[in-house]
Amino acid sequence: MRTLLVEDDPLIGEAICQTLRDACYAVDWVTDGKQAHLAASTGQYSAVLLDLGLPRQDGLAVLRQMRQGGNLVPVLIITARAAVEDRIAGLDLGADDYLVKPFHVGELLARLRALTRRRGPGASSILRNGELSLDQATHEVWFHGEPRQLSAREFALLREFLLRPGTILSRSQLETRLYGWSEGVESNAIEFLIHGVRKKLDAAVVKNIRGVGWMVPKAE
Repeated sequence: MRTLLVEDDPLIGEAICQTLRDACYAVDWVTDGKQAHLAASTGQYSAVLLDLGLPRQDGLAVLRQMRQGGNLVPVLIITARAAVEDRIAGLDLGADDYLVKPFHVGELLARLRALTRRRGPGASSILRNGELSLDQATHEVWFHGEPRQLSAREFALLREFLLRPGTILSRSQLETRLYGWSEGVESNAIEFLIHGVRKKLDAAVVKNIRGVGWMVPKAE
């Protein structure tokens, strides 16, 4: 899943980016409100982590523009502003959650998973499709009752398919969801990942729809 991080502090930003990548998220990082507005209005994100005290444009103004423009992407405010009035303002403007700094990275990831579940297939962190299951919290994958070891990127690929089983995803859609701006994408990167998933699970798990893309068939 691709996430937009809006954070002007370089140390905090680097730490959150690394945390997200370790948790198999693709992440784009911007450092001011103007960049945030442009990224949110032109990119496709599963969630936005939004600081409030930003250069050039305040985070609340960014949030207001997003919601007024019809952008309903889940937004988690991450800020040092702990006053009740600030929480109320952020939530009333359309934020989905509010987390005060400093926070534990485990809580950040748990809240992020909760946000995406609300817009996803259910309330559990476990995605299931027939004999295949994937735990978004523990990064465990099970197939026919046996644990399977996937790389971080293979896990992220399989998660995208299991979020919407039966839906065909094209190469460009998968690249957008799996890679951030700063990451170079080889021309055969998606095929390589799919080959890895098929090898570790089963060749029939990911189906190729010639000329269109790939899908994990929805279990009966």
